Amino acid sequence: MLTLETSALRAADRLLPLAARVPSGLQRAILQRAANRLFAEPLADGAFDILDGHWLRLEVNDLGLGWSLTRGRDGLRFADACTPSVTIRGSWRDFLLLAGRQEDPDTLFFRRRLVIEGDTELGLAVKNLIDSLDPDSLPSWLWRAMRRASQVVQENA
Repeated sequence: MLTLETSALRAADRLLPLAARVPSGLQRAILQRAANRLFAEPLADGAFDILDGHWLRLEVNDLGLGWSLTRGRDGLRFADACTPSVTIRGSWRDFLLLAGRQEDPDTLFFRRRLVIEGDTELGLAVKNLIDSLDPDSLPSWLWRAMRRASQVVQENA
């Protein structure tokens, strides 16, 4: 039986690849602003200081998207022209499972659904940082939406 949630998941599979058509400068501006707002508390607490002087590249293979970010003076900074210290890549569904806490990060990396390349020590520190972020520091509507969407992805795996 096709549920509303399953239909939404199928629609996401068709619509999310369109994000690759958004100009990279606009993607960076939106992501930088959103990330600095969403992670204001962990940034203030120094959680992202591990990225100071290092570039992290996140690649969503199935969407053809990728972003590089670092810890700058004013928070997280996104850029195109940089050499990443570490790259983490995977599918949008696996990143959603990680963000929604539906799948253990170690399992995703052990099964190579998410892959770390480059400075493995930094990559593991980033993985641990992601796992340590408190969902309660996110707006409750966003956490509920991510949690539910990740549950639907897991149920339809």
